[in-house]
Amino acid sequence: MPLILDSIIETLIAGWKIKQVNIGVNWTLVEVINHEGETRAGVAATPGTAEFKAQAQFHYGLNHLAIEDARILAGKVREVEPVQVAIGLATLNSMLAPDPATLADIDAGDWLVENAIGRKVAIVGHFPFVKELEPIAQKLWVLELDPREGDLPASEAPRVIPNADLLAITSSALINHTLEGILALVQPGTKVIMLGPSTPLTPILFKFGVDLLSGVQVSDMPALIESIEAGLSFRKMRGLRRVTLLNLLDSLQCFDV
Repeated sequence: MPLILDSIIETLIAGWKIKQVNIGVNWTLVEVINHEGETRAGVAATPGTAEFKAQAQFHYGLNHLAIEDARILAGKVREVEPVQVAIGLATLNSMLAPDPATLADIDAGDWLVENAIGRKVAIVGHFPFVKELEPIAQKLWVLELDPREGDLPASEAPRVIPNADLLAITSSALINHTLEGILALVQPGTKVIMLGPSTPLTPILFKFGVDLLSGVQVSDMPALIESIEAGLSFRKMRGLRRVTLLNLLDSLQCFDV
């Protein structure tokens, strides 16, 4: 079982209830109720259409599950089947409550553009801001499981990542269970940011070599549900606040934020 995911799951509180599981073409939403009756929610990227059709347990839209304990549903992040992992990750994210003092309204794309100047940058996952980094980075590599023009296949990671000054990792690496292998390639001095709506906002990830965690918090549930059901891309989604979790105990080891 992935050590990182196990370490996060161990911090979750048992006995929280599942309120809803809503799966869209692009994003999966899980809403939970804690012991005080408060509602919390988390999201994760929905696997591709082919992967979704390859399983029969879940369907697009609302899913009514027999599982009541949210911690059990979060444990599905340990599974191999991607749809189960995504639901588990969305549940896990709904149960995290980072200290507001450690959160900043920093957009990951903007931060990378500011900090990539003159540096060797490796990106795991193809993001819209890649084109903005090309003219300012000393060297830019984009690693992808499904490479587009100009990308490198993910198999090139052992050659690329050890040479990077700055590494940005898609949080989907948690869904396909590649994160630990990626982090094992990082050399001392490399700054690492994990980004995307699936990112767990927990300081536990700092212990495994991640310096910044750029994810989201739900700010408007009706708007978010409407966006998910409409199949909107992340940049067009409403109802989410983009935030970055800072490692305040180790801030001097990060680039300026």
